[in-house]
Amino acid sequence: MTIDPQEVSLGKLHNHLLSGIGPRPIAFASTVDKNGKRNLSPFSYFNVFSTRPPIAIFSPAKSGRTNTQKNTYENAKETMEVVINVVNYNIVQQMSLSSTAYAKGVDEFIKSGLTPLESQLVKPARVKESPIQLECKVKEIVELGDEGGSGNLIICEILLIHIDDAILTDEGTIDTKKIDLVGRMGGDFYVRAFGDALFEVPKPIRQLGIGVDQLPEKIRNSSILTGNDLGMLGNVESLPNDQEVKAFADHFEVANGWEEKQRQAQGFLKQSKIDEAWKILLS
Repeated sequence: MTIDPQEVSLGKLHNHLLSGIGPRPIAFASTVDKNGKRNLSPFSYFNVFSTRPPIAIFSPAKSGRTNTQKNTYENAKETMEVVINVVNYNIVQQMSLSSTAYAKGVDEFIKSGLTPLESQLVKPARVKESPIQLECKVKEIVELGDEGGSGNLIICEILLIHIDDAILTDEGTIDTKKIDLVGRMGGDFYVRAFGDALFEVPKPIRQLGIGVDQLPEKIRNSSILTGNDLGMLGNVESLPNDQEVKAFADHFEVANGWEEKQRQAQGFLKQSKIDEAWKILLS
């Protein structure tokens, strides 16, 4: 299926984009209006885009039904301040409740039962229950269109970062297994970054991988090894030499047939044991 965005309804386009691009992190944005009234609302058009200066951008889109702007957009434009709170599993239901289209002036902190915590440098409150809270000044707001569904890029410079000590490692870094983040998918679906959903992929910048194009042809054209398998095999700087392959085969029972060797190597790749997989394939 090929879709021209100009030839489908807003609803279908919205569904395709949000179902096909994810999981998306969630900016749980706390703002105040010029009179100091609080607003709290989540947005999954969000990410971090720079480290120095530290920049995060989120986008409250205009309503597709009424073509009106979100209260968050109006508040950010009035005060040029926002607190971005990250969302983990412990607050996902309260976060969802806060996304209800309450009238302007209704305090979503009260509606959701979340605790406002005074910020140090900006007027909007932080969400006490959020494991990471970013106090930000708004550098710029870029309006992307006039129609319903058009976004508004709220470009934020992060002034202070508050991190719950409970999610830190002994070295003082954020523990991915402890923070328990959630991401937005299409429709009513979310994803939880926890347990078996987490996996590691070594970064290629640590070494100069030989690349899939340099794999032996019978490995590269295998009907058993997957693209992920080939990517792992190509992320080595050099292949084991003959002596290393022989020494491995002398102490490990390598399968006989080529198909069996591939499946045996694949088992090692699933355990991220790339060196052993190579020695089986080359034996």
